[in-house]
Order: sequence, then C-alpha cells, then structure tokens
Amino acid sequence: MVGGDVAAGPMPVETIERLMGLGAKARFIRGNADRELVAAYDQGPGLPGDPLNPGRQAVAWVASCLERPHRDFLATFEEYVIIEVTGIGQVVFCHCPPRSDEEIITVATPDPQLREMLAGIEQPLMVCGHTHMQFDRRVEMIRVVNVGSVGVPYESTPGAYWLLLGARISPRCSDYDIHAAAGKIRGTGFPAAEGMLRHLINPVDPAAAVAFFERQAGRET
Repeated sequence: MVGGDVAAGPMPVETIERLMGLGAKARFIRGNADRELVAAYDQGPGLPGDPLNPGRQAVAWVASCLERPHRDFLATFEEYVIIEVTGIGQVVFCHCPPRSDEEIITVATPDPQLREMLAGIEQPLMVCGHTHMQFDRRVEMIRVVNVGSVGVPYESTPGAYWLLLGARISPRCSDYDIHAAAGKIRGTGFPAAEGMLRHLINPVDPAAAVAFFERQAGRET
C-alpha cells in the first residue's frame, strides 16, 4: 500500500515509473499533492509558478516533467482502501481521514476534533499519512496510526519512515545514504530542493513540528 504524495519532489518521473512497475501487487491512495499535480498537468504547458510561493513553484516544475501516462497513473489513485489484514482485521488506508485529503491529525489533535474526523469509519484501525510524522493513538474503539514519510519525514532522526502490518503494527525506519541522495537532488533543478534537504538532513524537533501542524489546522497548542 502506498499512501499518496508520491511525486511532488525532485525525481517525479523516476518515482512514478518505479511505482507503475509494481503492477497489481500494489494499491495507491491519493494524496493532496497527487490531486494537485493532476490538476496542474491538466492546465496545460506553461503553467505559471508563483515566485513568492515555493510550493506552487515546485508543483509547476513537477507538472512540466510529466508525460500523459504519468498523469493518468496518478489519476487512478483511490481516495481510500479497506483491506482485511491477517492478525489485525479490517484496516482503512487513507492519506487523511476519508472525508478530506488535507485534514491534519497529530498526536496533539484534541479527541473531540479527531472523533469528528473519524465519523463514519467502522474499521478498528485507520492508517494514514499527510503530516510526515509517525504516531499511534486511539480514540474510543478506533486506532489511528500514521506511517510517517519515506521522502521527507519530520522526525528527530533522518531516514525513510514506513509501516509494517502483520501480526503486529510495527512502525519502521530504514537508513540510507542521505548525503549521496542530497547530491542527486541538487542536480535535478527542483526549485524547492534546498528547503527539502533541510528537512532530510537536519533532525526536526517533533514537538515544534506538531505545534506547527496544529496551528496550521487552526488549533493552537
């Protein structure tokens, strides 16, 4: 299962083609960045990037790299997927709560707001992403686990963060040569490369990251 936001970075074509090669053994959840890239591609060549908005510049750059098959692949991503996992039971996989691909959940999100976001979910486990931070929490009968991020984690230790489901729920982090990856990223021309590398190379204060996300969601901490 791939949880979305797969290509809004410095190597979009290489990443998409690697994922396309997985075939039927993989399922793909749509993230907000995937949706935005499809929309940007559909606006046609010459999409203007906002010089005052690095995020919009990055979207414009990535969209200009894509060919039609890449766009069409992103457009197939599902809003959410429900799968029976042996040893766990039914799991709903989503980028954010199924009602929105932009809602923010952190370890500090108050229970009443989180309970509202999870309205309608009947599965005992929801696996999500979006905030690039691993966590594991519960609201009443629903367990909510964030897988983190392979590409740009907001964690205190660099690495590629993911989740293994089986008899247990096991958050994982894989080491790789981050400095070698940084050299390749700088060589791509990606306009947001330096900002991305700050998060990749330098440890993040998890408490500060959670506070940032809670403020972004309109919930002061």
